[in-house]
Amino acid sequence: MIRLGVFALASVAIISVSWRSLLHPASHGFPRFFAFESVLGLLVLNASSWFIDPLGVRQLVSWVLLIGSAVLVVWGFALLRRQGGFKPSEEVSPDFDWERTGHLVTEGIYGTIRHPMYSSVLLLAWGALLKQVNPGTILLAVAASVALTMTAKLEEAENLARFGDEYREYMKRTHRFIPLVF
Repeated sequence: MIRLGVFALASVAIISVSWRSLLHPASHGFPRFFAFESVLGLLVLNASSWFIDPLGVRQLVSWVLLIGSAVLVVWGFALLRRQGGFKPSEEVSPDFDWERTGHLVTEGIYGTIRHPMYSSVLLLAWGALLKQVNPGTILLAVAASVALTMTAKLEEAENLARFGDEYREYMKRTHRFIPLVF
């Protein structure tokens, strides 16, 4: 019952920051909401398993993924804030203010992967999955991965419309989530 309450309260928080995206199903924020909810489900379901067998191989791999997740989100967000600039929207936008950049960021981690913050969420999902693997948690990790792939594809279409050929060329020299792989 406590887990359900925590999930419900955290879901309210996610909805409160995602409401504009939920009103625009064609925006990249719409599937991102479902990725966040899937990750939340993983975190809540596996909360009691985080420190069981702390030196086990599965736990160590999990911690590597979780630390990588933290590094990517901080690095990616800092670069967007520092180099992306802000482009005000003339209409009500489903995007967060910090997402409406005026300049394409291609340096740092963005020089290798296009979506480091979504990569961060992927690492978080799979790191949380490894805390306790069962059919339900596998389903949630896969759901988060599918939702993030949809999110990235929609955002790439939005960025092509915003930045044109500059983004098309950027896509040719970078990977979506994982350097040299995908």
